[in-house]
Amino acid sequence: MSRLVVASIGPASSVQDGGRHGAQRYGLTVSGAMDRLALAAANTLVGNDPSAAAVEIGPFGATFTARDGAVRVAIAGAPRNVDVAGKPVALDTSVTLKDGETLTLGFARGGAFTYLAIEGAIKGEPVFGSLAVNARAGLGSPYPRPLQAGDEFTVDAASGAPELRIELPKPVSGPIRVVMGPQDDEFDDANKALFLSSEWKISATSDRMGYRLEGPAIQHLHGHNIVSDGTVNGSIQVPGNGAPIVLMMDRGTSGGYPKIATVITADVGRLAQTSAGTAFRFKAVTMAEAQDEARKFAQLIKSLPDRLRSSDTVELNIEVLSDANVAGHAVNAMDAGTWQVTAEP
Repeated sequence: MSRLVVASIGPASSVQDGGRHGAQRYGLTVSGAMDRLALAAANTLVGNDPSAAAVEIGPFGATFTARDGAVRVAIAGAPRNVDVAGKPVALDTSVTLKDGETLTLGFARGGAFTYLAIEGAIKGEPVFGSLAVNARAGLGSPYPRPLQAGDEFTVDAASGAPELRIELPKPVSGPIRVVMGPQDDEFDDANKALFLSSEWKISATSDRMGYRLEGPAIQHLHGHNIVSDGTVNGSIQVPGNGAPIVLMMDRGTSGGYPKIATVITADVGRLAQTSAGTAFRFKAVTMAEAQDEARKFAQLIKSLPDRLRSSDTVELNIEVLSDANVAGHAVNAMDAGTWQVTAEP
């Protein structure tokens, strides 16, 4: 066995998997990865089950060091600079850390969460069938809290398997799709139109429990209290101040504010990866459209092994690349033949 040691890490980083299911009727929230596709992609790259536990890294940077042997990992999710022992590593690829080498991840760019999957998956004692951390409830394993420097994972020694990359479809752009309701009748037509036509931004006070939205106040028809009922990932509650809250993976399983709409399953991860302060809009779709997109999303997860490709690594000479005349013709940074300068004899 080897160890992967957390040398440094920012807040909002924890162990997450596909979530704990089957106990919401008892008030036990699902938790799990904010971006299920990125989690599945990282796991697939190192041969794990798509929903296996991995490290969910928040917007800030992190460093990990291999100890007592080599460790094979994969990175997917929000773009950021990644390197091993100072050598750049591409997103959506696997890489093996030699004993003593350090993996460094910079700040997220254009997203929020990046997933670090470890070959053989993270080891721990399942809590109600899952290792997923819910810090408020003290649930999760091996650390039932956000990760911190000094934490370590006992992991399988690297198998020596060839490194891989995964070809993911181009991210969907445009509005976040929602199904109206289940309590959209608590809002008049003007406020429903305001909700769908307005530009929204995610507040910096948001977390894994809920994304608070900044925008116009949405007014209720009959007050902001209803008989508490069940919630799902993506439920959009409107409390008394009129500022919508999108319930996320660490949400409560029930709530007493009217829910004007629900983010469709296929777009929850896309919303989760929307950076605080980034403007976006909502678009209403039918239940049939939402179900069709959910089926497509499930099929995409299932197809990930077929999207694996050999990772053709090239030792990049950055100094030579910077000196090369690349302005006059197209180059491929991963193909040294298109830019490598041969030294004069």
